[in-house]
Amino acid sequence: MICWNRILAVLLLAMLVACSESKQADKAQQPAKPPELLTGRQAFQRMYPQARGWAADAQPLQLRSIQLAQVQGEPGKAGAWEATFVSLSKSSSRTYTYSSIEAEGNLHEGVFAGPVESYSGRGPGVPFLIAAIRVDSDKAFEIAAEKSRDYIKKHPGMPISFLLEQTNRFPQLTWRVIWGASASSSDYSVFVDATMGTFIEKAH
Repeated sequence: MICWNRILAVLLLAMLVACSESKQADKAQQPAKPPELLTGRQAFQRMYPQARGWAADAQPLQLRSIQLAQVQGEPGKAGAWEATFVSLSKSSSRTYTYSSIEAEGNLHEGVFAGPVESYSGRGPGVPFLIAAIRVDSDKAFEIAAEKSRDYIKKHPGMPISFLLEQTNRFPQLTWRVIWGASASSSDYSVFVDATMGTFIEKAH
């Protein structure tokens, strides 16, 4: 006597296995998505909740882009960013990174928290208000590039770095758009007001 229930169960199982294998094959054939590039403010918004989880009074002190050899950047965007937060109640600072990929330099995909360090409040930089970040890094680049046409023509293809901070140099929060891998190795950069979106000055 044929057990139709058993036969139907076997057929159903075979169909499920075939469907699963088909989906896995389709996924394997799909090209990998390119690493996600974010503006400075987009990356900051991903790191900030974790910083607030560490300290309820966490305030940003600095935000900078990180060059990744494996990721081709776009104007005003980067594959990795680093933000430093400070807590006055804890007298501590903590650095967070956002990276689109696993990379050298202790960079991990997504948001990653660094070690807690002491913070005395001394130094050139001061904590700034989040509301002051009205101008994003892509807009800051547009403003800086408009003032740098001659330099860009003479130095095509240079990497662009970004640094957001408020220091004694200027009374307002500023984006420093840097032609080069870092401020220390660059011979040219442009300062842009991060709140008003106005050109401040060039630095050679």
